[in-house]
Amino acid sequence: MDNKLKVGVVGATGMVGQRFVTLLAEHPWFDLVSVSASERSAGKTYAEAVEGRWAMPTTVPGPAGTLTVQNAADADQICAQVDFIFCAVDMPKDKTRELEERYARKETPVVSNNSAHRWTPDVPMLIPEINAGHLEVIAGQRRRLGTRSGFIAVKPNCSIQSYVPALHALREFGPQKVFVCTYQAISGAGKTFKDWPEMVDNVIPYIGGEEEKSEKEPLKVWGSLKGGEIVPAKAPAITSQCIRVSASDGHLAAVFAGFDKKPPKERILELWQSYRGRPQELELPSAPQPFLKYFEEDNRPQTRLDRDFEKGMGVTLGRLREDLLLDWRFVCLSHNTLRGAAGGAVLMAELLKAEGYLKAK
Repeated sequence: MDNKLKVGVVGATGMVGQRFVTLLAEHPWFDLVSVSASERSAGKTYAEAVEGRWAMPTTVPGPAGTLTVQNAADADQICAQVDFIFCAVDMPKDKTRELEERYARKETPVVSNNSAHRWTPDVPMLIPEINAGHLEVIAGQRRRLGTRSGFIAVKPNCSIQSYVPALHALREFGPQKVFVCTYQAISGAGKTFKDWPEMVDNVIPYIGGEEEKSEKEPLKVWGSLKGGEIVPAKAPAITSQCIRVSASDGHLAAVFAGFDKKPPKERILELWQSYRGRPQELELPSAPQPFLKYFEEDNRPQTRLDRDFEKGMGVTLGRLREDLLLDWRFVCLSHNTLRGAAGGAVLMAELLKAEGYLKAK
């Protein structure tokens, strides 16, 4: 298509960057024209730069493999080639914030997988099916940055992608208390079993920073717009445990939830089955149809069997039953590098384009 937007991936050689490259290989709206990484990789072809570290189940896409890797710090050169960028760099937060704002101020929108701007009040942090309305804050962000078209939008941490949609579908009943225990795959750390053999036949009951993200980020997703900023919601109160498990991909969550008004089981299942967000309404290319799927079987969802539901963009649910301490408990599963990372960011970019925020320069 001649009207495709030109996109670059900044941080293209890491695991999430690789996932971006595979998702963009045949995308109907976006044309990958630029890949960039650290100075160490600059000057190589993309195929050369990822040789020996390619972690995707498919081979390097042919056209992407021939692109010359650019230095991610060379924003002027990259911005001259693209309409917007996906950012998946592995840098300290302060350096990431500086880099992303540099691109945005050069009138190049940034769709970020990084955590650096998740708590910037005028930066939308989207799960596209849940808080698409937060895109309105971009107008205020542009005023702060002094830009006409440049801005930053981010996706939340992968650990919240499975259980927040399930709870959001039940918001009419006022969820107030949530306990969640996540069982997170090693790809969430950018690892494979080949380069992290210690994880084979192992469980580690700690993932640095994940529990705070799991407890706080949903409140911004559920926040309200006020004075050109996003004000986080005050409820529900969430407490979490985040555990690294011996799975290649897929984050599973065990959820215990208490509500202002306890919903009937039949109504919960009905709301999960019928839930549709803005991406489904717009029929965006990456939007899962359906978004949520409930399994009646006692042993589902399973990470290996169900993480690829709707090409890894859907969320699967199961084991809904009453709880002795709160109201209900259930299990959720999402693919962490698809829905939780690159795929979620691509869906966000599709929403941004459909709503008029991404345009050709």
